[in-house]
Amino acid sequence: MGRHLDAFIYTHAVVPSQLVEAGLTMEQVTRLTTTMFLHGGWFHLLSNMLYLWIFGDNVEDRMGHFKYLIFYLLTGYLATLAHVVYAPLSNVPLVGASGAIAGVLGAYLILFPRARVLTLVFFFIIIQVIPIPAVIFLGIWFALQILSGTAGLSEQAAQSVAFWAHIGGFIAGMLLVKFFAGRKEAVKY
Repeated sequence: MGRHLDAFIYTHAVVPSQLVEAGLTMEQVTRLTTTMFLHGGWFHLLSNMLYLWIFGDNVEDRMGHFKYLIFYLLTGYLATLAHVVYAPLSNVPLVGASGAIAGVLGAYLILFPRARVLTLVFFFIIIQVIPIPAVIFLGIWFALQILSGTAGLSEQAAQSVAFWAHIGGFIAGMLLVKFFAGRKEAVKY
């Protein structure tokens, strides 16, 4: 089964070196979409869904269903392309929705900077849930992506997490949100 799964992933996921070599053919454009719906295991899928559940519904409420879908896909495409620019010679398939979800996080930061995000905080052996302003939570998340992405600059193909897809998606979300979100007053939490 492993051989068949590998073949399936290499057929339907974006492989940066293949995209660079082929250019934006119809097959590669299709892969830009399908790669967002493939995941590297249950933990990968569930962690993506957790972030989407926490942040996605508010952003979707502001944009509406159709605009949100287009926004999600567009930020996912831009996130994938950011990773390809970072690692153009990589033969490692890019799988997951993290880049598109990072776009949703960028939009959330712009739309709801003062919203409170319930966060697990560890104080030695004590675990507590505390509300943290979105601007701080997402600022720390983005800083960690930048630190991790720049730490891996010398090991492009060996990296197992596409930090530059997260960075690209987040920035795309921050920049594109104004074209997709309505003009409603921000919700105060």
